[in-house]
Amino acid sequence: MRAILVLLMLFFGLGINAQNTPMIATTHKNQEDFSFVFITDIHLQPERGPQEAFQKVIDTVNNLNVDFVITGGDLVYDVLRGNFNRSDSLFRTYRNTIKKFNVPVYNTIGNHELFGIYKESDIQKDHPDYKYGMYERYLGRRFYSFDHKGWHFISLCSIDEKDKKYIGVIDKEQLEWLNNDISQVDVNTPIIISTHIPFISTYKQRYPKKKIKEVPNELWIYNRDKVLKLFDKRNLRLVLQGHLHWIEDLNIQNKTRYLTGGSVAGRPSWRRKDDRGDDVHYDEEGFMVIQVKNDSISWKYIDNEWESRLSPSEK
Repeated sequence: MRAILVLLMLFFGLGINAQNTPMIATTHKNQEDFSFVFITDIHLQPERGPQEAFQKVIDTVNNLNVDFVITGGDLVYDVLRGNFNRSDSLFRTYRNTIKKFNVPVYNTIGNHELFGIYKESDIQKDHPDYKYGMYERYLGRRFYSFDHKGWHFISLCSIDEKDKKYIGVIDKEQLEWLNNDISQVDVNTPIIISTHIPFISTYKQRYPKKKIKEVPNELWIYNRDKVLKLFDKRNLRLVLQGHLHWIEDLNIQNKTRYLTGGSVAGRPSWRRKDDRGDDVHYDEEGFMVIQVKNDSISWKYIDNEWESRLSPSEK
């Protein structure tokens, strides 16, 4: 009993933010209460100290009574520009590091995991590791689903390449898979999606550089309407998002929460500074603990108590 109380105190005492707004309750067989961690934008690299930051996250998570970890992409920094040896080393380091978690880890691919797509890359398109190849070789399929305690989880690949740049999109192959996947799920089963590039966010409305005429394809999923339409008659309860390195919780029509999960790396990843003179707020480096209880969802943001920094050679 004492151990349980200690874990509960740790869970509720570490965070700097908490959102406890319940969703509309639904019922479904085999549902149980559980909690999990959402970690996004880790940007693991040998420079600037992210290994230290990530290890702090792992140590904290291993002291929490959670069922598993979901990552939100941008796991390494980065492989877009090619360089096989460095990129291969980054993925190998990340795969070995997540073995230190004492719970399962479910990964989501981010834009920084697309190998060799930039114009300055030395990698050709016929290379077996090009684009998604290296990620899948180390971490498995770029999109997949799993079930946990009466909930259906879907990890999507929200990035593709166009004109040697990345864009936010759910491709045709994935749309066909997704439609087939959810067709096998009971319509009352609650669903949680993880994606790197957001479906919905207010970031550019809150901090615009200029008037927005259309959705920038590198900031949001441009075919999101087609994707979300698949869930019109489904119980889509939560969408976990990354990419923007800030914290946001949107409740759309009191049905679906769109939760953007901050960042382990900070914003920007190579140098965190609260006041850059641009009137933009930068959230603390950290991660989210998400609680599913009585069919309601709440979350707590855990400050990692670490600040991103330049390496000595860059100062």
